[in-house]
Amino acid sequence: MNDNDLLLKEFEGIGFTKNELESIASGYKKTTVKKGDFLLKAGQISDAYYFITDGFIRSFVINYEGEEVTTNFFSKNSLIIEESSFFLKLPSKEYIQALSDCILWSKHVTVFNEHFNEFEKYREWGREHLVKNFFALKERSLAMITDTATDRYQNLLKNRPEVIQKAPLKQIASFLGITDTSLSRIRKELAN
Repeated sequence: MNDNDLLLKEFEGIGFTKNELESIASGYKKTTVKKGDFLLKAGQISDAYYFITDGFIRSFVINYEGEEVTTNFFSKNSLIIEESSFFLKLPSKEYIQALSDCILWSKHVTVFNEHFNEFEKYREWGREHLVKNFFALKERSLAMITDTATDRYQNLLKNRPEVIQKAPLKQIASFLGITDTSLSRIRKELAN
């Protein structure tokens, strides 16, 4: 399966006609980025969202102490969007950076708005993604308050093993809200 097929697979089962699907798919532009490249930097306004068909990406912020804090990871078949910047045209507080070479499909906000207004099923698809992202953010926020660091790590290991396999330890630790020393201790305890 090539990466164009992966893009089209995202819209399977939604009920688009062939012409609708072709129109929506034609609005995406294939993009490649190299490891270390940024899709978005803090202070910029996002003018596109991305669908990743190959590679690994993270989003992060710089905290008040000047340290990077990972806010999310994105792998194959993920939708990458900085919602407040994309929809509200606010300068981003997040950075979005490739952790490996990546193949992405980008859709510019202008084309997105055209398709959003033209295709009801595309609006529903978009709403579904926004709701899914909102609930994931809510669950993560609650877990940071209610779950132990060990529980958060085990949940990540169970539900997102690609993060454990591909991300540096320091970035995983910041995503979990702990130090890399604490993460090393947790991993050692679980291994025993």
